[in-house]
Amino acid sequence: MKHLIRISFHLFFISLSSFSYGQMTAYNYKREIHDISDQWHKVILPNELFGKTSNDLSDIRIFGLTTTNDTIEAPYLLRLSKEKTTSQDVAFKILNVSHNANGYYFTFEIPTKESINQIKLDFIQNNFDWKVTLKGSQDNKEWFTLLKNFRILSIKNKQTDFQFTKLNFPSSKYRFVRVFIDSKEKPKLKVASIAKYNSTDGTFKKYSIKKLSTKENKQTKQTEIDIELPLPVRVSHINIGVSDTFDYYRHVTIKYLSDSLKTDRGWKYNFNTLIDGTLNSIEKNGFQFSSTTVQKLKIYIDNHDNQPLELNTIEVKGYIHELVARFTEQGSYYLTYGNKRAARANYDIERFRDNIPKTLTALNLNAEMTLEKEKIQVIEPLFKNKTWLWTIMAVIILLLGWFSIKMMNKKF
Repeated sequence: MKHLIRISFHLFFISLSSFSYGQMTAYNYKREIHDISDQWHKVILPNELFGKTSNDLSDIRIFGLTTTNDTIEAPYLLRLSKEKTTSQDVAFKILNVSHNANGYYFTFEIPTKESINQIKLDFIQNNFDWKVTLKGSQDNKEWFTLLKNFRILSIKNKQTDFQFTKLNFPSSKYRFVRVFIDSKEKPKLKVASIAKYNSTDGTFKKYSIKKLSTKENKQTKQTEIDIELPLPVRVSHINIGVSDTFDYYRHVTIKYLSDSLKTDRGWKYNFNTLIDGTLNSIEKNGFQFSSTTVQKLKIYIDNHDNQPLELNTIEVKGYIHELVARFTEQGSYYLTYGNKRAARANYDIERFRDNIPKTLTALNLNAEMTLEKEKIQVIEPLFKNKTWLWTIMAVIILLLGWFSIKMMNKKF
C-alpha cells in the first residue's frame, strides 16, 4: 500500500512539473515586447540574451497574456542574416588541348549564350604551383584577357591536403574560353566545370575583443592565440590577417570554451573545435562555421619548422539573429528564455514559410527582467526537537507496558 502511494505521488509531481515547464514561470528571464501593430513582426535578439539561453537557442519562447488573463504562445521562426549563393552549371565541350614552349592550353567551347564567372579545374597530379592566364573570344581568333598570372596551387603531404584551383572572374559572355597554364610539366586535367556563380553578402555584427594574447609554443611548434569577448555572443566568422608577404600555408584549428568545471586542483576547461582549416597566402583567410555561442576562443596555428607568422588583425563576427513571429490575439507579450530543459518548439508556420510577408516591422524590447519562481512549500516535521520525540516514545512504551501488566493480572 505504501509503495502504491509513493508511486502515485511520484506521478503527480512529474505531471505537475511537465505542466509548469510549458508556462512562463518555467523560464528565468523575460523582456516585454512593444509596438505590436500587425499580425507579422520580427524581433531582433539582443547580444545580452545569448549567454543565458541554451547553445541551440531551443529555449526561446514568446508568451502572451490576453485581456482575460489566459496564457497564449506566439509561434516564431528563427532566421539568420546569412549569405545567399546559387551556382548554375553551363554546358561546354573541350575544343582542343595543345602546348608550345611557353606552356599548355585548354580551349573550351560554350554553345549557349549564358554568362559565366567561374571555372573549376581538377587535376590528376598533386603538388603543383602554376600560373594561369584566362582569355575569352567570340570567334576563336581575337582573344580578350579575363585573368592574368592567376595562381593555382596543390599541396599534399603528411601535414596538409590543400588545393586552390578555382578561377573566379567578372561575368562574361564568350563563345570560347582558353586556359593557359605556364608549366613545363603537362597538367593532367581530370575534369572541369564552368558555371555562373551568384552570391549576396550576409549581414553581420562585428564584436569587439576584450582580451587577446599570443604565444609561441616551442614544444608543439604552434602559435597559440587566446581571445576573450566582452560577453557570450553568436559567432560564425573569424578573419585572420597576416602581415607577412612571403608564401605560406599552415594548418589552423579554432576552438571555443564549451564548459568549465571546478575541481580540487582548480578549474578544468573544455574546448570544442569550431573548424579546422588552412591559413595560406593564396586567398583571404576567412573561416566560416555554424553559428555558436562563444565568449572565449583559442586559435592554434601549426608552424612545424617554419618561422611563426606575423599577425596583424583578427576579426570576430556573427549573423544577426531574429525571430519572425505571428501575433493573432490582443495581449501583453513577452520574450522569455533561460530554461535548459525546454525542448525545441514545433510550430506550423515552419511549413508555410512562403506565406510570410517579405517586409516586416521590428519590435522593441524592454530591459531584461528576472522571472520569480513559485516557492515550493516545505512541510515542516511535526517535531523538530529529537528530545520531544524520545519523550513521547518513552511514554508510549510505558503505557503499552502498563496495559500488558494489567491484562496479565486479570488472567491470573
